[in-house]
Amino acid sequence: MRILVTGAAGFIGSHVALALLSRGDQVIGLDNHNDYYDPALKAARLARLQSHGAYTHLRSDLVDRGAVEDAFARYKPERVVHLAAQAGVRYAAQNPHAYIASNVTGFLHVLEGCRHHGVEHLVFASTSSVYGANTRMPYSEHASTEHPLTLYAATKKANEMMAHSYAHLYGFACTGLRFFTVYGPWGRPDMAPILFARAISQGQPIKVFNHGRHKRSFTYIDDIVDGVVHSLDTLPARNEAWSGLQPDPATSGVAPYRIYNIGHAQPVQLLDFIGLLEKNLGRKAQMEMLPLQVGDVPDTEADVTDLMANAGFRPVVGAEEGVARFVRWYRDYYQD
Repeated sequence: MRILVTGAAGFIGSHVALALLSRGDQVIGLDNHNDYYDPALKAARLARLQSHGAYTHLRSDLVDRGAVEDAFARYKPERVVHLAAQAGVRYAAQNPHAYIASNVTGFLHVLEGCRHHGVEHLVFASTSSVYGANTRMPYSEHASTEHPLTLYAATKKANEMMAHSYAHLYGFACTGLRFFTVYGPWGRPDMAPILFARAISQGQPIKVFNHGRHKRSFTYIDDIVDGVVHSLDTLPARNEAWSGLQPDPATSGVAPYRIYNIGHAQPVQLLDFIGLLEKNLGRKAQMEMLPLQVGDVPDTEADVTDLMANAGFRPVVGAEEGVARFVRWYRDYYQD
């Protein structure tokens, strides 16, 4: 198939693009290479893709409506994996306009491209952050997500609603994936695993919020890629049993639309995750214990029953093995 992957120089996007190329798909990658974090890392990820003859790279910004229209018209992708976004929960407090531009306006341009160019399936990135003030664990796609606690989460909730309206109005399938905490080789340097690994390696203190007591559904990148690809291959259908009287947030009776959690079902306490980093780095962490940050939630836990049943998702890499693999890559790439 011809598949457009947005955010192809990003952490998850580059891994997904490589997996699609490896199975024989033609991939058109789109990324704006912004400097939210070190562009050299994005270039290194991209270099792994450009050795494939079936890969085409477009350096464009989703906010540029004309560039997005041109990409769809020129390459005519059959399916789209939309992973590009302004990432980072906390950065939204400093630069909220970037989130609306990239995550809302940019997503509209992707939806319009799908609408006008015959795309049969759009898989797009949402986030576990949409659960916000919902404290019922494990998080279920069938629960309400009406109370996001950050602007980033609000933009992703908006994406879910926009996708449903387009799936209903124009008939192309849309699947939203609520990512839980993803880590592994080629990860973002602004996220805890690399921040912690670098500080521990260099004997610097790390900031441990909520005194390290919160839990996260840490999910290794290979498992995430497997879930994204399986989701891409599984087109959602209308939920014919849905009466509309008590709408199911995860499905639709009027559109080929589905929302799934994607993450590891076994959450890990942050202190335990730090302990695995210490074990593999061979150094103890200097921890500055701090209270829970505003906008953070104490725990996340993914209910992935539906993705397992409907798309064959099977996370297999536990934290022990995943952290060991991550540290091996970290030492090799950063020579630290």
